[in-house]
Amino acid sequence: MSLKKFDTKALDLILQKMIDTVGTSKDEIFRIGEQCRKDYETLTDELKEVKLNVAKIISTGDDLEVKTRFARKRLSEVSMHFKDYTEVEVREAYEKAHQLQMDLSMNRQTEKQLRDKRDDIERRLVTVHDTIERAEHLISQITVVMNYLTSDLKQMGEVLEDARLKQEFGLKIIEAQEEERKRLSREIHDGPAQMMANVMMRSDLIERVYKERGGEEAILEIKSLKKMVRSALYEVRRIIYDLRPMALDDLGLVPTLKKYLQTIEEYHQNVQINFQNIGEELRLPPQYEVALFRLIQESVQNALKHAQCSDISVKLEIRSDRVAAVIRDNGKGFNIKEKKGDSFGIMGMRERVELVEGQLSIDSKQGKGTVVIIQIPLSL
Repeated sequence: MSLKKFDTKALDLILQKMIDTVGTSKDEIFRIGEQCRKDYETLTDELKEVKLNVAKIISTGDDLEVKTRFARKRLSEVSMHFKDYTEVEVREAYEKAHQLQMDLSMNRQTEKQLRDKRDDIERRLVTVHDTIERAEHLISQITVVMNYLTSDLKQMGEVLEDARLKQEFGLKIIEAQEEERKRLSREIHDGPAQMMANVMMRSDLIERVYKERGGEEAILEIKSLKKMVRSALYEVRRIIYDLRPMALDDLGLVPTLKKYLQTIEEYHQNVQINFQNIGEELRLPPQYEVALFRLIQESVQNALKHAQCSDISVKLEIRSDRVAAVIRDNGKGFNIKEKKGDSFGIMGMRERVELVEGQLSIDSKQGKGTVVIIQIPLSL
């Protein structure tokens, strides 16, 4: 059918599909929130149990410490008056002191493990609580969108005269939404979900290693497990930053960039990232802060993924009339005239800059690194 003869009812079908999709998303977020609430209750109960165990192990440790102190004193007396005691008494004094010292050492090690577990659960509780709050916030926002879609937006067919624009409008929104959901699903499945599954397997392995090979081998496995958990935590933080960094609303652009770049540098130890704010530390309108953060984030991620660099510098200058950001790396560079499969990232950056009436320039040469310059006018 010719697009010129496009029936406006088709747009209503597209809008209905959007409404159904948004409604499904709302239900999914609600289920995520409910699951987080159950996880929060489970973690709370687990935390109570761990705290009780910590208190018990501390009490046991204090008792062992007193006994160990008396045993060492007894051993010292036996050693000083060796001739006054039989060989059996000397051996018993030594063995008792040694056994108590070993028990005390194991007790302290168990106490440390329980304390670490307690701290980890407390951190997870904070994260789950934040997720619950964000889910509730998203549900309220989606409710507003649903109201908009079911009222004002349904009249759009009377406003749009060009059938092609109406068709592309609905399809692009649905496609963008579905692609974003697929991307998030893929990143969570390939990243944190896989890592957490490995963590569970490794935790079971540590128990077997401890029983079969002893404490030293188990400690090596624990160190390896910590690296894995650290990587999973980084992936979760990265996904959260991709959605929207919470500190951006509370602290502003400059502190959020500092924290973000520090976190990125910690997990890319072979790359040094330098941040310098040479302007005023002013709060900007939300749309400008989000745009600048995303543009700098995309530039840094491109350098980490593709440039094979060892040094990245980010300079930011905020004035009353403009904002300028320069992102420079010492990587392999590329031919900016050559179109690549990942050029959609640069295209997205240009579109984001245009939304705030700014300018984006990229200068890169093979073997000489890349420089990204972002300039956005302000009227504060």
